[in-house]
Amino acid sequence: MTTCINAILVVAAGLMIGTCAWPFKVLRVLRFEHWWFAGMLTGLVIVPWASVLALCPRWFDAYRSVPPYILIRANAFSLAWGVANLLCGILITRVGIALTGAFLTGLGAAAGAILPMIAKGSGLFKRAPDIGSAAGVAVTVSVATMLLGVVLAAIAGMGRDKALRKAEAVPLSMPRSDKPGGFALDLALCVFAGVASSGFGLAFVYGQGPIVAAMKQRGAADIPANIAVWAGAIAAGASINLIYPAYLISRSGSWKVLWRHRAETCIAAITGTQLIGGALLMGKGMLLLGALGGSVGYGIQQATQMLGNQGLGFLSGEWRGVHGAPRRLMLIAVGVIIAAAVIMAYGNTLT
Repeated sequence: MTTCINAILVVAAGLMIGTCAWPFKVLRVLRFEHWWFAGMLTGLVIVPWASVLALCPRWFDAYRSVPPYILIRANAFSLAWGVANLLCGILITRVGIALTGAFLTGLGAAAGAILPMIAKGSGLFKRAPDIGSAAGVAVTVSVATMLLGVVLAAIAGMGRDKALRKAEAVPLSMPRSDKPGGFALDLALCVFAGVASSGFGLAFVYGQGPIVAAMKQRGAADIPANIAVWAGAIAAGASINLIYPAYLISRSGSWKVLWRHRAETCIAAITGTQLIGGALLMGKGMLLLGALGGSVGYGIQQATQMLGNQGLGFLSGEWRGVHGAPRRLMLIAVGVIIAAAVIMAYGNTLT
C-alpha cells in the first residue's frame, strides 16, 4: 500500500509529461521551432532558475561546493536527453504523438530502470539493490515486458502508416511518414531517441544527492533544493533544445512571430511548464519510493507517460480512419506497458 501511495507522484508526473505536447495540436501560426523554443525556454531555463534565484540562499556557493564530476556526469546524461527531446519534437510532427511516445517511454524506461541497479546513483539511490536480487529480477522482467509493448507499438505504427497511405483523404492534422527516409528512418530515430531519453531521469538519479545536500546546508527548503537539482543537472540538455530552434528561427528571420502571436507563444510555453512540473513530481516520487526509486519510479513514470501520449494521440485524431488490427494492437501494447508498470511496483516491495 505504501508503494502505491508513493507511486502517485510519479504517475502524475508521467501524465503531465505525456500530455505536454498538446499545444502542438492547437497552434495555427507557430511552427515547430517557435513552439519548441518558447516551451523549452520557459520550462528548462526560466522556471527552474527563477526558483533557484528566489528560493535558494547562496545558491552559487552551493553549486561550487558540489564535486565537479557530479555536475559533469549529470549534464552528460541531460545532454543525451536533450538530443532525444529535440528528436521527440521533430518526430511528433513526422509520425505523431502516439507512436513517438511509445518508443521514447518504453526504451527510455528500459535504460533508465536497469542502469541505476548496475552503477549506483547518488544519495539514497546508492543503496539500490543489485540487478541479481529479487527486486532486481522483478524490475528486469518488467523492463522485458515493457520492451514487448514497444515492439507491439512499432508494428501497430507501421500498420497505421500503411492504412493512412491507402486512405483517399488524410486530415492535415494527422502526421504521416512521407518525409525523406520514410518510416524506416523515423523508426531508427525513435529507437535512438528512446534510449537517449533515459538521460532525463538518470541526471536526477546521479546528481540529486550532493546538490540537495549542498542547497539544504545553506538554508534551502526541500522543494527548492530539488528544483536546484534540475536547474543544475539539465543545463546541457537545455542548451541543445534552445540552440537548434533558435537557429531555425534565425534562418527564417521569424523571431517577430513569437511577439506578434503572443497568445500562441503563451500556449507554447505551457509545454515547458508541464515538463518541469512533471520533472519535480517525478524526482520527489522517486525519492519517496526508496533506494530502488531511481529505477522503479522512473519506470512507472515512463509507463504512465505513454498513457498520456496515447490518450492525446487518440483524442487529437492521429488514429482517425484507422481500424482493425493496427488500432487493436496499439491498445494491446498500452495494456502490456501497464502490466510492466505493475510488475515494477511489485519489485519495489521486495526491497
